[in-house]
Amino acid sequence: MEFLRKLFGRPRPTSAQLAKERLQMVLTYDRVKFTPKLMDTLRGEIIGAISKHLEIDEAGIEITITKGPRYDKLTADIPVKRSRQAASSK
Repeated sequence: MEFLRKLFGRPRPTSAQLAKERLQMVLTYDRVKFTPKLMDTLRGEIIGAISKHLEIDEAGIEITITKGPRYDKLTADIPVKRSRQAASSK
């Protein structure tokens, strides 16, 4: 992993940066009242909708909420293996 960071020029985050990001995430979740149950429900519905069209790696999915200046943003990072059409045509 370190090799890829160096190759693409991404610096390794410091523990202070990681702690700050985690705190911001916790505060954002608290502010918008996203319960763990709601996050699980959203995750399941997002996976269900996308899985109809794409073959995805469910273990690699990351869903986060970040605080913006005017609104909060829900981001889903979903690793895609291939489209269902490509898989069915083989």
